[in-house]
Amino acid sequence: MPVELKNLDDFIEVTARAVECRVKRVKGRGKDGGIVKVKARTKRYLYTYKTTEDKLEEVLGKVKCKKVIDVDKGEVIKEAK
Repeated sequence: MPVELKNLDDFIEVTARAVECRVKRVKGRGKDGGIVKVKARTKRYLYTYKTTEDKLEEVLGKVKCKKVIDVDKGEVIKEAK
C-alpha cells in the first residue's frame, strides 16, 4: 500500500532517498479536479503527495529525486547525470 504524506517537508526528505519520482494528474471534476499526485518510489515503499497544478512547479523545484517522470505526457522532466 502506498503511504500518503500530508506535509511537504516530510515528502522532500523522502525524495532524497527515492529511486525515482513520478507526476500524475488526477482526471475528474469537482473535488479531485486540478489535483496532481507526486509519487516517490523508494526501495521499500511508494510515497505520495497531493498538490494543485498551481503549486506543482514549486514542489518539483524542491524534490531531490534523481529522475522525475511525467506519466501523462510520457516524458522525463529531470534526470541526474
